Amino acid sequence: MSDTSRRPRTSGKPYRRPKKDPVRVLAFEALRAVDERDAYANLVLPPLLRKAREQGDFDGRDAALATELVYGTLRRQGTYDAVIAACVDRPLREVDPPVLDVLSLGAHQLLGTRIPSHAAVSASVELARVVLGDGRAKFVNAVLRKVAQHDLDGWLERVAPPYDEDPEDHLAVVHSHPRWVVSALWDSLGGGRAGIEELLAADNERPEVTLVARPGRATAGELLREDAAEPGRWSPYAVRLTEGGEPGAVEAVREGRAGVQDEGSQLVALALANAPLDGRDERWLDGCAGPGGKAALLGALAAERGAVLLASEKQPHRAGLVAKALDGNPGPYQVVAADGTRPPWRPGTFDRVLMDVPCTGLGALRRRPEARWRRRPEDLEGFAPLQRGLLRTALESVRVGGVVGYATCSPHLAETRAVVADVLKQFPETELVDARPLFPGVPGLGEGPDVQLWPHVQGTDAMYLAVIRRVG
Repeated sequence: MSDTSRRPRTSGKPYRRPKKDPVRVLAFEALRAVDERDAYANLVLPPLLRKAREQGDFDGRDAALATELVYGTLRRQGTYDAVIAACVDRPLREVDPPVLDVLSLGAHQLLGTRIPSHAAVSASVELARVVLGDGRAKFVNAVLRKVAQHDLDGWLERVAPPYDEDPEDHLAVVHSHPRWVVSALWDSLGGGRAGIEELLAADNERPEVTLVARPGRATAGELLREDAAEPGRWSPYAVRLTEGGEPGAVEAVREGRAGVQDEGSQLVALALANAPLDGRDERWLDGCAGPGGKAALLGALAAERGAVLLASEKQPHRAGLVAKALDGNPGPYQVVAADGTRPPWRPGTFDRVLMDVPCTGLGALRRRPEARWRRRPEDLEGFAPLQRGLLRTALESVRVGGVVGYATCSPHLAETRAVVADVLKQFPETELVDARPLFPGVPGLGEGPDVQLWPHVQGTDAMYLAVIRRVG
């Protein structure tokens, strides 16, 4: 008897071994890591892609497709959940998470890419056979055939509540954000409809990779010699890699003379470095320095002026990342692992202080799309005491005549203006500096004195900065 005759048969047809698709299997593995381990896609995906390339399974196009499948599925998870829920006969919470991941990957291929419908369904069913087994593959096939009956616009007409009945719920489904995030972003924009749909849409766009040339170690001109490189829009040290450029292929990045850093983060560091102060300009502090991007830029700028940077980070492993980012800095610096709410330095020590506080990260949803599904409104209560404590430390640490920059990568009013207003009540001998002139050439900076950047306006992460001067 041959080996074939011993294989199980289904519906009278010869057994067919599932064909393993390395691209979709890798995408599935990345989604499972995000779900099971609360991992971040931007940390999980690169090593998976690197391993696949080393094994010879991937070329550049495969890596690009896998990246699109992972990030696209995560960004549109809320929309796809609503569509899938309309195609199954049970609540989504009763669908096993691995099955739901395969369905979501399939929905993204059907509704969010140019992959032909028959190919998207077929590839998803094959993936289900490989990672879930034949029984669940039949379920995946049945559901995705229903999904394929309409395009994205057709589904949104069916599953999104009418705008005039519930605008926040409508936008949440159409643009795939939790309702509370839609509400918070709307408030941060000022409440009117203008801008909210553009912002939510921008959160679902794949962001460009932006490099920073660290002064004294690299120049933007050097980075612009790379393929598919264009100047930054606002920062003189920024270079954008278009067409999916790979930062690891850039020599200056490999050597640490340049790094990957959103232009909004660069602008915040530059604004703090260029804020006017009275008297000496010798001692700078980055009080929440991990993982080191702003510290590396500040350290280089400080070195150009003969100033010294102290970079402080509470978590020792993140302090190690800061030290790595600063390694090779042309001037003196120091890195310490210290709790910013109980600092080891004396009050009034520094001329410039940057406090980029831990936050919900709602300003970087383009880069960390899974964060929108992970965060909860109650997280704001957890961050609030820390944010206020760190700003108090910053104001105590700066000398009279010096300046403090309070920064967050969140536009939520509870993490930005509310924190500044509350803490400044305890420090009457301070004044808010108009930060807008510190962002030369950047449009859409609002009424001031603080600055809120936006993905849909400046093309950056939604960074916030308030500049405060000690006057007594």
